[in-house]
Parts: sequence; structure tokens; C-alpha cells
Amino acid sequence: MSRRMLMKMQSELSVPGPPVIIVDDDAAVRNSLKFSLEVEGFAVRVYPGAIELLNETEPLRDGCLVVDQNMPGMSGLDLIAQLRARDIAVPAILMTSYPTTAVRERAARARVAIVEKPFLGNILIECIRDLFSQGGAVRAN
Repeated sequence: MSRRMLMKMQSELSVPGPPVIIVDDDAAVRNSLKFSLEVEGFAVRVYPGAIELLNETEPLRDGCLVVDQNMPGMSGLDLIAQLRARDIAVPAILMTSYPTTAVRERAARARVAIVEKPFLGNILIECIRDLFSQGGAVRAN
């Protein structure tokens, strides 16, 4: 591959769309998701927990959240509720294994999609793309 082609590909990849904000206490999951989503052309910001995102000085105006439900200190749904109480209404996707009926019901009321772990195929990427194409209207599973 010529250097010119490589530079063109890099410049195309360097024009990311709206940010995907990942909040997960597991560094391996954060890094893996960041890499996978960046390869797909998304701009990605990562946070190790709810408090770090809540203390962020750069406001969340667009993009979407991809949040783990089971984190120490504050659950994913509690984080989303706190952000919405601050009038931050970016759409959200909740990642969880074995979601309970209560979690499913609460997520549905909050209009938060659920993607179950482990991910099968490109389910998370497809959910993010659907979210952006629908302007944030994602149905919970």
C-alpha cells in the first residue's frame, strides 16, 4: 500500500462522529471497547466509574453513553438517572450480564437499551449505530 493511500485512510478515520462515552470499572473491557469502536470510526472517551464521569468538566451535549450496570459505588442506571437530573439527556446503552426483571423495567422506563454480556457478534456496534441513526430513540431489549 502506498504512503499516499495510507495517509488518505488515516485522514478519513480521523474525522470521528459524535462521541461514544464508555463507563466501566474493568480496564480490560474499557480498552477493548475503545479499540473496537475506534476501529469502526467512532470517537471514544472512557471513564473508570460513575464519579469520574460526573466530575467531568467538559459537558456531555451529544453522542451516547455505554455504561456498565454493575460498578462499585454507583450502578449504571443510577449514573444515567443522575445525569438526566442534571439535564444531560444523551441516549444510553446499558451493558449487563443476566439483567433482572427490575433492571429491565427500570431501563425501559428510562428509555435505555440493554445489551447483554457477553456480546454476540457486533450487537453493541449495531445498537450504537441504530441509536445515532434514530436520533437517540433506542428501545430497551
